[in-house]
Amino acid sequence: MSRAVDSPRVVNIADLRLMAERRLPRAVFDYIDGGADAEFTLRENCRVFEDVILRPRNAVAIPQCDLHVTVLGKRLDLPFLLAPVGSSRMFYPRGEEAAARAAGAAGTAYILSTLSGCRLEDVKAASRGPVWYQLYLVGGRDVASATIARARTAGYSALAVTIDTAVSGLRERDVRNGTKELLGSSITSKLPFLRQFLMRPRWLAGFLRDGGLMSFPNVMLPGRGPMPYADVAAALEQSTVSWADLRWIREAWKGPIVIKGVLTGDDARRAVDEGAEAIVVSNHGGRQLDGVSATLRALPEVVGAVNGRIEVLLDGGIRRGSDIVKALCLGARAVLCGRAYAYGLGAGGEAGVTRAIQILRADLVRTLRLLGCSSVAELDRSYVEAPVAWLIDAPSRASVSGR
Repeated sequence: MSRAVDSPRVVNIADLRLMAERRLPRAVFDYIDGGADAEFTLRENCRVFEDVILRPRNAVAIPQCDLHVTVLGKRLDLPFLLAPVGSSRMFYPRGEEAAARAAGAAGTAYILSTLSGCRLEDVKAASRGPVWYQLYLVGGRDVASATIARARTAGYSALAVTIDTAVSGLRERDVRNGTKELLGSSITSKLPFLRQFLMRPRWLAGFLRDGGLMSFPNVMLPGRGPMPYADVAAALEQSTVSWADLRWIREAWKGPIVIKGVLTGDDARRAVDEGAEAIVVSNHGGRQLDGVSATLRALPEVVGAVNGRIEVLLDGGIRRGSDIVKALCLGARAVLCGRAYAYGLGAGGEAGVTRAIQILRADLVRTLRLLGCSSVAELDRSYVEAPVAWLIDAPSRASVSGR
């Protein structure tokens, strides 16, 4: 599998996506690939980068490029982190550990989802880089508090609190692929949907060797143990994060808190008021409320609202190094990549994640050199032309100190 993802024919993230589609059952691939409702926001997250035009300085010799950034006081060798992607163990055996290992080897951070199939202690041990924990309140306050304590003891360096999951978005691909029936108890209801798994025998063999359908070992329910996979949707509906929750979460964590799911200046200012150290401009990869702003479109408003008081990150739609450059030019300290590495994980495990990181790194260096820019720390709005309507509430020059 390592040789497959390292093939000269694998030149971009779209190639890894095709490899993942060939290897994974339809329900698993669509879990990675799909979005909510009509998938407008899913598509727009990627398309919107076309609205930002690069402005190079030519006749500039750039012998090498400095890609390092500082995020929450930690130096990273790359201006992108690996975003939390739930159920990664479905894509490849021990998937979260594989992704964390690849991130650490590349000198960047990995963010572990609450809805992980691997123990948070094992994931932290797999990486030699920073690891953050992404928090849902599934199971209630007491369960979340116990998990926060475990993450703190294990050495996680930040807590990313997701605020955009009052209920699960309607992912129509999951409905058509029989996810509800596959997770139910009726064998008869499962039968029409089993062929997709039988058609992927290599995936199925690895899935069964890895224990089959996972539970969530970082959500330990009193008297029951790890939360079963089938309970996720109902648990999310009962665990909406409110701004008031940030107070007890901060007391329990006693470390940097990142608010993930901000799309407006008002929410950005509220996050500052609640003591967050950073925010992530995010629409959950288009998987929650369809029809909201693409994250790159929302970024200048959020950067303007924050006005340099806390760090601003962005996720959603990152497929190329030039996408990362555009986000940094518009004020992001760094970006989070989710699907880009998830396709690699689905295509070839740790080797696939490593290949996704290599592709994005090479894209970044090439883009910077063609821009005539030697360091991501030098990127600002002068390197891009963006629609005027985006920039009304944004500062004239994005704050990039600390990159």
